[in-house]
Amino acid sequence: MDNLIGCPEQKLNEIMVGWGEKPYRSHQVFNWVYHYGIRQFGDMTNLSKALRKKLEERFYIRLPRIVMSTPSRDGSIKYLFGLEDGQEVEAIWMPETDRKTLCISTQVGCRLACSFCLTASMGLKRHLTSAEIIGQYLAVNADHTEENRVSNIVFMGMGEPLDNYDAVCDALRLMVSPEALRISTRKITLSTSGLVDRIERFKSENLHVNLAISLNATDNPTRDQIMPINRKYPIEVLLDCLRTYPLKPSRRLTFEYVMLKGINDTDEDARRLAKLLRNIPSKINLIPFNAFDSADYQPPAPQRVQAFQDYLIGKHYSVFVRKNRGTDILGACGQLALQNS
Repeated sequence: MDNLIGCPEQKLNEIMVGWGEKPYRSHQVFNWVYHYGIRQFGDMTNLSKALRKKLEERFYIRLPRIVMSTPSRDGSIKYLFGLEDGQEVEAIWMPETDRKTLCISTQVGCRLACSFCLTASMGLKRHLTSAEIIGQYLAVNADHTEENRVSNIVFMGMGEPLDNYDAVCDALRLMVSPEALRISTRKITLSTSGLVDRIERFKSENLHVNLAISLNATDNPTRDQIMPINRKYPIEVLLDCLRTYPLKPSRRLTFEYVMLKGINDTDEDARRLAKLLRNIPSKINLIPFNAFDSADYQPPAPQRVQAFQDYLIGKHYSVFVRKNRGTDILGACGQLALQNS
């Protein structure tokens, strides 16, 4: 049996047609599951009893179990989810005045071994299914009142999303589908460390969500040191790929830059970054390093971050310093590793 949560729309259509049903029946099922929150086939009252029985024999409906929710002083909540095989994964709900953002995970652990990321210490245990990816969103929404439900989703939790390519694309299609979750592509951001082969493939998926690239260095020796994936896809190869990325009008690529004291935060780094991103529609998120016990790095002083930002703004880039959220619960960028579960 398969979890109906996360089942691709095309697959459900094919199953329905194979049963002799009209294609619109799959839309009715999606309405019950995604719009009304129904978790029992017997409650889908506009379907025949025979069809409900077939669905019960072929599918089940289940969300990841919330094992623990840990509040931060800043209002964020870290969720620990228990998966069906006993593995666990984390997501972070972050409230702001104009939005409620959920940072979701796509893998249990990660294989890319970025040296500034605590998740890397876990290695890769397994990929999440599309049901487990979407399930984080549905379970967190079910835990909140209407006014606190998720408005924005960022694929920036545990794992490299494009390393789990098929399940992530299935989840994204359901998120933006009018028949499923109906989330605007402008409200979804997919972050990648720069898997160029997967980015090239993603260009043709017609999934126009926001793309964020974790760059974090301006020269190959430094990026090789902190992000081993750079040895396979050096900076110039990555940027050449991104120059032809299909963007909707008024959209830009986001470049994420984790700032490490004495490593990538110099005036020369700022100058190189400005040159590297020339002619790429972009905005830059500066992320002062979020420390953890085993880290070999420190964040730069605030004045160093400010000088870095000021230089780039002077070169006409849109530059933002990412506000750290959930640092007291190991919930900030790069801190997810099931350490306090």
